[in-house]
Amino acid sequence: MSKFYTKTGDDGYTGRLGKGRLPKHHILIDAIGSIDEASAALGLARAQIQSPATGELITKIQKDLYHIMAELSATKENASKFRVIDDTRLAWLESELDNYSRSVETPAEFVVPGDSVTGAAFACARTIVRRAERRVAELHQAEQFDNPAILPYLNRLSSLCFVLELKENQSMGREGSTLAKE
Repeated sequence: MSKFYTKTGDDGYTGRLGKGRLPKHHILIDAIGSIDEASAALGLARAQIQSPATGELITKIQKDLYHIMAELSATKENASKFRVIDDTRLAWLESELDNYSRSVETPAEFVVPGDSVTGAAFACARTIVRRAERRVAELHQAEQFDNPAILPYLNRLSSLCFVLELKENQSMGREGSTLAKE
């Protein structure tokens, strides 16, 4: 039987890809944790969607998020070994966002999440991606990593989550609750 614990983190520190350990409360570890939460939230949304194509898209994005976590986990001298997210991958995500955007109507007001279960899951994913983006922006400003594609990738991903929320709500026959409908 495999053990699912190592006890190496019991001291409040965690290892990196490369030499060194960081406190678990370090901004880098917080950013990686936020990205991991975003992947889990996307998984919750993916488990509920009906479209196989959208499910495949979300799976690819979740894999991209794992690549981002690996690159951020690596020490500066090892980060390039784990680099997968680049301008090409960013262009791919932008293309997907553009494609899905054509299939939804843009609301005139702020959308209140909850018009469909899957839409609400995408709304949660969007907010978690936004938090991850804020943490990664802090790392970027502190020069903790040097991949210029990661921040825009997370930014586009949050926009895609919003579009997918709208798409799921509209596919359920719901226009979406907005602040204007009070």
